[in-house]
Amino acid sequence: MAESRHSVFRQFAASDWDGFLKGVEKEGLRVDRNGFIAQTPHPEALGSALTHPRITTDYSEALLELITPVFDSTAGMLKSLRDIHTFVQQNLGDEVFWATSMPCELDGDPSIPIAEYGSSNIGQLKHVYRQGLAVRYGRMMQSIAGAHYNLSLPDRFWHKWQELLGNEQSLKDFKSDQYFWLIRNFRRRSWLLMLLFGASPALDASFVAGVNHDLSRFDERTWFGEYATSLRMGDLGYHNNAQASLNICFNELSTYTQTLDRAIHTTWPAYESIGTRRGDKFIQINTSVLQIENEYYSAVRPKRTAESGEKPIQALETRGVEYIEVRCLDLDPFSPEGVNAAQIDFLDLFLLDCLLTDSPRIGDDECERLDDNYKDVVAQGRNRELNLCQGGARKPVGDAATALFDQLEPLAELLDNWTGDNTYRNALAEQRGKMPELGVWSVPSTQVMDAMRESGLGHREWVMEQSRQHQQTLREEGLSPEMQASFQAITEQSLADQARMEDVDQPPFGVFLDQYLKA
Repeated sequence: MAESRHSVFRQFAASDWDGFLKGVEKEGLRVDRNGFIAQTPHPEALGSALTHPRITTDYSEALLELITPVFDSTAGMLKSLRDIHTFVQQNLGDEVFWATSMPCELDGDPSIPIAEYGSSNIGQLKHVYRQGLAVRYGRMMQSIAGAHYNLSLPDRFWHKWQELLGNEQSLKDFKSDQYFWLIRNFRRRSWLLMLLFGASPALDASFVAGVNHDLSRFDERTWFGEYATSLRMGDLGYHNNAQASLNICFNELSTYTQTLDRAIHTTWPAYESIGTRRGDKFIQINTSVLQIENEYYSAVRPKRTAESGEKPIQALETRGVEYIEVRCLDLDPFSPEGVNAAQIDFLDLFLLDCLLTDSPRIGDDECERLDDNYKDVVAQGRNRELNLCQGGARKPVGDAATALFDQLEPLAELLDNWTGDNTYRNALAEQRGKMPELGVWSVPSTQVMDAMRESGLGHREWVMEQSRQHQQTLREEGLSPEMQASFQAITEQSLADQARMEDVDQPPFGVFLDQYLKA
């Protein structure tokens, strides 16, 4: 019998272990003083959304995205994220940075301004892509916010791991295969993250105005899912019929890029009937199932930093997988940064165990069962009667979670012994503490509902109160003079960089787009 990968990993010495490399991309809406989505342009004080390396926009002009550099510690990463938040909060005037994933008050699609990136061809391409999302799915879905966690392991780990496994592939291919090994197990277990970190059980009534749904009424302006953990990841959130037919294969890099590439080059009748222009205005990049790779919504993605003008698929095929992007995290409304340290440390433990546990290829039947588990926890995760499909049998969700915690315990102990502290045991213990005792869940979705009930406030008012508290905390905390000067310099540089891009001679956008699609 082959030696288990966990046993192989124990052959590392403490001196061989350098830990994890990590970063966060955190989204959030700007809202006005009344809790309505901001109609103002991206604040110039925050620099250029096109070229600023730390502060940009996602779908909407009102939907900020804050990006940390890569760090080798949770503390360093969260300090950076807090600093970026503080700089943003200092420059919002009387606007507020919305603290939850489900949006503030909206008034249909017209109330959600699509992000603008200036007159350069690259800037126009980003805008047209978002116009395409609008005509395909509507803008309401695009107003939802989340946090993306990026994780990789340093090359020194991969060299040692490859040596211990006796693998003779190129390092590029070995790393890609191992990251997909991790991804397959992530897909088997991602339901657990929705239970532990889902924090969007309620929403503002304006989000579902005129929409059929099965939510329960909290008050006249708030709906909620009786047992839901994450409305963001359910049918009211990131969901569409065209993508449901994609069958993107996560078994290995070649099948992933092939199926994704096919979606980018396969026309979809409904999008073809829309066309790419209205008059002289471009309204989508193409009429394919996906305009570009980023349009595909998934809980996890293999990623490679693309060079200028390079498409994500090309980057992956040429240089292999560089890191994993976990995309299913709701914003933590109780944290000014939207994520917290115990959550990040647990994710590191969880993802490493995904790499170290046996991970056979996923067939069609298993894929369907995994998707069902995920959807069930998103919609019914706080229902103690919920059963998940585990190893061909049905198991109560609480028992399934406890079994995974038990599996993670030895790895947490090993990592803590190497590093000489209790980081991973503490992170694991905090997640265990969320499990039901005497019928009470302490998962974030329950905490949100409890906080709303205790305050007597609906979703809009409660989130506004949380958001104002976070803003006050960070504004009072402030930045060091050195950090303040650094952000000011980056901001000014980003504005100069965008101006420079727009000053150079460029082909007409239509010509540029044709060249882009042919590349």
